[in-house]
Amino acid sequence: MPIPRKLIVDNEQSGVYHCIARCVRRAFLCGLDPLTGNSYEHRKAWVQYRIFELAEIFSITVYSYAVMSNHVHLVLQTNPDISNAWSDTE
Repeated sequence: MPIPRKLIVDNEQSGVYHCIARCVRRAFLCGLDPLTGNSYEHRKAWVQYRIFELAEIFSITVYSYAVMSNHVHLVLQTNPDISNAWSDTE
């Protein structure tokens, strides 16, 4: 049985995580879909931009990333010291 993330990740301690997100049902995130011939290469720059935009918002350091045709790999570090210094408004 899977373990809930709240039991794995300690919000008060910095940690490094390898995260993977993949597309389902033979969908393509970016690149050329050999089945349909459609090109989704325009999405790659958007995904890269969004990774770093969200990292700033959530006080996360991106050590490494790979945007593949149907999945994304991320090596991230949480930074609770930074987010604990933020005001409630931030």
